[in-house]
Amino acid sequence: MAPARHFLARLWRNRVGMLGFVLALLVALAASVGPWLVGIDPLHQSVLERFEGPSLHHLLGTDNFGRDTLARVLYGYRTSIAVSFGAVALSTLLGSTIGLVAAYLGGWVDRLLMRFMDVLLAFPIILLAIAVLAVLGPGGTNTALAIGVVYTPIFARLARGPALTVLSWDYVAAARAVGASGARIIVRHVLPNILAPILVQTTLSLSTAILVEASLSFLGLGTQPPTPSLGLMLSQSRDYMLLAPWVSIFSGLAILLASLGFNLFGDGMRDLLDPTLRGRDA
Repeated sequence: MAPARHFLARLWRNRVGMLGFVLALLVALAASVGPWLVGIDPLHQSVLERFEGPSLHHLLGTDNFGRDTLARVLYGYRTSIAVSFGAVALSTLLGSTIGLVAAYLGGWVDRLLMRFMDVLLAFPIILLAIAVLAVLGPGGTNTALAIGVVYTPIFARLARGPALTVLSWDYVAAARAVGASGARIIVRHVLPNILAPILVQTTLSLSTAILVEASLSFLGLGTQPPTPSLGLMLSQSRDYMLLAPWVSIFSGLAILLASLGFNLFGDGMRDLLDPTLRGRDA
């Protein structure tokens, strides 16, 4: 508990990180309990309430089908976070494993794995995700898999570099000398020493994963109707932006707040966990 309190105290002094933490927490709360508090079905349509502006009955107005914008934004947060968290969790696990295995085995295994990661890194993120979805097909689960595949090389290279340094330390050589297995060396000695950059990259990747998910849904390749999605809301509202701009404005602001919150929190985490930046307050 003491290390956790110390970390929270240092985070409180980091203005950028604390602002990001608050925004990210608000987004998470909006996704988890927001739909329950609003109590409105995001799929409910009312022809008589089409294109209603913000009011006490509909705080953020309605869209072209008379659906409540606030309810759809909150459920859209739930979709974006579920896809983004799943994608980043997959890429963190898969990429870190590849990087650690490549660093430990070395030789032709290291060269083969890293060259494959370099090939994936050569493609722009959106184009590679579109290519993966062209094979898997559109949908929320496939979007998470596509983003996870796209982000895997980032974590693989991030894990490999520090792992090579840790594997050269004396106590790792001593562990090998006493007969410790490769899995034990990686889990007990290497992984704890490279967790800090991986955690920072995980937080930063969440912000970009939210943008990628929204972009894919905007293009019609991500989450499919009728499931609410922030990117899908932007795509559907562009045809009547002059008539009812609030749908585009509020869905765009929702994407902005989510991405900004996790991005600032990642910057704060980097300042706190990077030894070269620990003495600096943001």
